[in-house]
Amino acid sequence: MLCEVDISGLGVIDRARAPFSSGLTVVTGETGAGKTMVVTSLHLLSGARADPGRVREGRDKAVVEGRFATDGTDAATVAAVDEVLESTGGARDEDGTVIAVRTVSADGRSRANLGGRSVPAGALAEFTAPLITVHGQNDQLRLQRPDQQRDALDRFGDRTISGPAKRYRAARTAWLRARNELLDRVARSRELAREADQLRFGLDEIGAVDPNPGEDVELVALIRRLGDLESLRESAARAHEALVGGDAGDEPAAMALLGAARSALGGAEDPALTALEPRISEVIAVVTDIAEELSSYLDGLSADPAVLETHLNRQAQLRTLTRKYAEDVDGVLEWARVANARLSEVDVSSDTLGELEAEVRRLADVAATAAAELSAARTKAAGKLSSAVSAELAGLAMGRSRLEVRVQRRAAVPDDDAPLTVDGELVHAGASGIDDIEFLLQASGSGRALPISRSASGGELSRVMLALEVVLARSNTGTTMVFDEVDAGVGGRAAVEIGRRLARLARTHQVIVVTHLPQVAAYADQHLIVDKTQGKTTAVSGVRLLDDSERVVELARMLAGLDDTETGRAHAEELLATATAERTANA
Repeated sequence: MLCEVDISGLGVIDRARAPFSSGLTVVTGETGAGKTMVVTSLHLLSGARADPGRVREGRDKAVVEGRFATDGTDAATVAAVDEVLESTGGARDEDGTVIAVRTVSADGRSRANLGGRSVPAGALAEFTAPLITVHGQNDQLRLQRPDQQRDALDRFGDRTISGPAKRYRAARTAWLRARNELLDRVARSRELAREADQLRFGLDEIGAVDPNPGEDVELVALIRRLGDLESLRESAARAHEALVGGDAGDEPAAMALLGAARSALGGAEDPALTALEPRISEVIAVVTDIAEELSSYLDGLSADPAVLETHLNRQAQLRTLTRKYAEDVDGVLEWARVANARLSEVDVSSDTLGELEAEVRRLADVAATAAAELSAARTKAAGKLSSAVSAELAGLAMGRSRLEVRVQRRAAVPDDDAPLTVDGELVHAGASGIDDIEFLLQASGSGRALPISRSASGGELSRVMLALEVVLARSNTGTTMVFDEVDAGVGGRAAVEIGRRLARLARTHQVIVVTHLPQVAAYADQHLIVDKTQGKTTAVSGVRLLDDSERVVELARMLAGLDDTETGRAHAEELLATATAERTANA
């Protein structure tokens, strides 16, 4: 419940405090006095966009401070409020109320505070959402929007619609997730198939060459050797001849000389010389090994020029692989290992896609069943809402006008991103269901029903909205409802009926109404007046709470300006007494 609002520097209001009690509070005043600024202040506390043009001339900022109490609201509302306070770091005052503040600077900057903490304006909107609903003239126009009409129907049928709606959203989410995965896998399977083909091609190419680790390095040394074959052969042959001797025997060989040295030492009688003989034998063994390796080397040198060509061809094959897959043969072999592992991970089998397709069909059936259940629940609730609102309209002097709530399934379009077959019909499965909800008004019980956006006048739209709120209020108690000139465009008997319905609504809600009709104001539990006084340079408006005698004067003024006549006051007293008696009788 809204306890009070302090307003400073907003429009024509320099500084004012508006106290609010439970029940019905009306706000009246002369045209231009600033009544709408009271509603504007509540819009600001609800997180609405800040308009620097609303800052009073000569002031650098406008400040609105509201105090809210959650006594009398349901547990869900209290929980929602506490959740916002916890998330923002705000706190209740000692008396359990919560203070919200909105500041609008003349330069366009805006600040918000909640429970003593600075917060974004969106946090105020989240805080006030379960506590207060403001119906300004622009809010009445929103009733013409299909999404607002759907929300109204869902609020009315909450007990029978919320369950199917929850099941539908869960089923739709699961279906779309699986469907998107299938579409992604189908597109991805083509990519994976191409990747698999590329991997297989590379592995086949590498397998055909069949390189060995380090083979490219060995080939470089071998080809260099074969390219310098004659020079290498001559060097090895000369070395071998120097060690073991040649065929001509012209030059002494190392082996012969070492053998002679060993023989000479072996015949000596001096132990110092004979001790050298084993060492010479070791040298002979080493030279023998070297000679054998040189012989093997010479035997390994091919005399066939085709051998070099063979190695060069092999080197060209390896270079083809290293140009494509890695810098060297070892890198090529590593690429092949990774490619084999990746190939085993790529699943492009039709079996996998078939299983996913079957799951999508199953989930689509579940979503279709939930959608049909939600549609049926809305259709049933729509008939009840039509009857209830139409009954209220009859009491609001709208003759035999009837509100029709139409529920129609929305057909899927060719490029629909969420087509679903429900009862054999291809429909669009939106986040809120498969139905389009439309409010139509049949005027005076004759002619065909037309959408309220085309058939309802401003006054009729106000009464339709009031009738709807009265009906919806039965399932939602304890919150604050604000109406800005809901009685616009009506008078006489219709004005009395609007007053009665607002009084009835105020039995379960705190209702604040800005009105220019005395018939409505007479039903108030509390009457505030916004009056304007002319200062030295500018006009200043303030807000006052009227007592009973002051109410009579204000009602007389609203009765065509008869506040200064006995007749006007008598008429006002009679109107106030009649409304008070009726409220007391219906309490």
